[in-house]
Parts: sequence; C-alpha cells; structure tokens
Amino acid sequence: MNTIMRKSVLGIAGLAFAGGVFAGPATAHATPTPESATPTTAVAVQADKPGVDKGKLIPHGVQGEQSRIDLGDEETANVKAIIAATKKAGLDERAAVISIGTSLQESKLENLGHLGDRNDHDSLGLFQQRPTSGWGTPEQITDPEYSTLAFLKGLKQVDGWQDMPLTDAAQTVQVSAYPDAYAQWEQQAADLVTQHWNS
Repeated sequence: MNTIMRKSVLGIAGLAFAGGVFAGPATAHATPTPESATPTTAVAVQADKPGVDKGKLIPHGVQGEQSRIDLGDEETANVKAIIAATKKAGLDERAAVISIGTSLQESKLENLGHLGDRNDHDSLGLFQQRPTSGWGTPEQITDPEYSTLAFLKGLKQVDGWQDMPLTDAAQTVQVSAYPDAYAQWEQQAADLVTQHWNS
C-alpha cells in the first residue's frame, strides 16, 4: 500500500472512531434513513448541567442542517413555561426537547395572537394550535401551560415518540404542511432543555 493511500485509510478510520466517540451510544441504535432523506448527524449536547439525562435529549442525533435563533426575555420565559408544563405532565427531558423544537418551528417561541392576513387560518399560541381543530378556546391556546399540555397530550398518544426523531414526533401531533421543518430545531431545543431544566 503506498504512503498516500495508507494515510487516507488511517485518516478515514480516525474520523470514524472520533465520530463514534463523540456520538456515543446515541447513534448506536439509529434508524436507517432512505437515501432520499436528510442524513443524520450526531452532535455533542452540552454536558455541564447536572440532573439532565443527556442520553434522552437527542437519542439518534440531529437530522440535517440546524437553525438557531437568539431568544429575548419573552421567548426564554416561554421555554421555562414549556419545561414547567412538561414536568407537570410527568414527562421527561425528551418531551421538553420535542415541545420546544416544535414551538421554535411554529412560532419561534412567541405566543402568537391573531395575525390578521398573515395568520394561518385561526392558528394561535406557541404551537399554532387552532380552536376550530379542537385544541381549545383562543384564551386557552394562548396560555403557554395549557397549549403545552395540549401538545403533550397529543404526543403521549404517539406510540414510540420517545425514540422518534423530533420531526417525526412533532409532525404526528401537528400534521404540518412542512413535516420535515421541525428537524432543524432539535439541537437548539436540546441546548435550551439542558440550560433550563433545573433552573
């Protein structure tokens, strides 16, 4: 084997090993995706907060390109409200990641009121839930605790939601016209849960 080829093989093996070290057990049971699907990328989740089960935050690694937004006081308060409602529902950090990721896609963590001509039908609140679809009254849907508990009630009815990629779990509850859009928020959602779960 010539020197250049040998270095290439060793380099690839080193990358594969490093990828396995950083991904750890999170990718050990990853579900294979069809060739047309977005590839799964393993990422390291912040590990500086005690009491957060890191293995449950992103069980299979994030899918595709990730997006991130800066949060103001309102959005941070809504993150905390989602986490509090998740705990009230007796669910764990993974449910909070799915809820926050869903809200990041639906409203950028803003509690949406009536948007006039920009409104998607009668969608309101953190999750763009619709009174006409049975999610509750406008007052209920714009209450962060109520809307989160309503979302989580739907999530609990999804078999195997704990082990699904965020985008699949969210889509099963939300039935969005853009089912893959939730995937881009999984890393930021996991980081927010790590940061605020015990705060």
